Amino acid sequence: MSVFDHGPAILFCPADRPERFGKALERADAVILDLEDAVAPSAKVAARGALIESELDPDRVIVRVNPPGTDAFVADLATLSQTDYRTVMVAKAESVKQLRDIDGRFSIIALCETARGVAAAEKFAAHDQVSGLMWGAEDLVASLGGTGSRKPNGRYRDIARHARARVLLAAGARGKAAIDAVHLDIAETKRLRIEATDAAASGFTATACIHPSQVGIIRAAYRPDDAAVAWARGVLSAARTERGVFTYEGRMVDEPVLRHARATLARSGD
Repeated sequence: MSVFDHGPAILFCPADRPERFGKALERADAVILDLEDAVAPSAKVAARGALIESELDPDRVIVRVNPPGTDAFVADLATLSQTDYRTVMVAKAESVKQLRDIDGRFSIIALCETARGVAAAEKFAAHDQVSGLMWGAEDLVASLGGTGSRKPNGRYRDIARHARARVLLAAGARGKAAIDAVHLDIAETKRLRIEATDAAASGFTATACIHPSQVGIIRAAYRPDDAAVAWARGVLSAARTERGVFTYEGRMVDEPVLRHARATLARSGD
């Protein structure tokens, strides 16, 4: 079993706050214990110690490590070897060569959050150890010399939308999981709901979040409503007696439409 079998809401938790580990995992479908941006340089040693001492369900834990090429990355990998956690998220991944020092026992999530990282998305997805890709908006725009990933109305700028689509396509082409980026404005629940709903409809496996209050919104967005589930059941039932293309409730139905229906039922848990 993997973290992606549990559900769509994956919650970040600072690795230097062990008192939050259990609560984070209780509230979300999986947790990302973060050794990178959420932990100050002076607290990273303590965070690694907390990681070693923790006793969470390893099937529901991802550990985000510091970027390859840093001393912190080497120390993070040494720490992971002393735990039962086997899913590692590589921050600011930019080349598959950077993954060669990661033991073959580990499943890798490549975090494409720089221009080079997004450009390498297809190569990451083709890597045998990579089980999923995630993208990040703010670091991406910063790597380009920009000042913000969103427009004044809260919507992503075109460059962020392009990166999001490219990472999703790269993951999907190789049958790997795709994780949508976090929504930083915790109070702006409407935009989170819109983006999580779009993520589910577009084919993302999960959406990452930074606050427990975002978990329920993401779960609801990924869960098809009753009308969608009823339609999916009905059209798949009709397909058993129809041949080739047919019409159901006034809509033309062919194999892609049936695949949409199957995906809807899969997300509903049926």
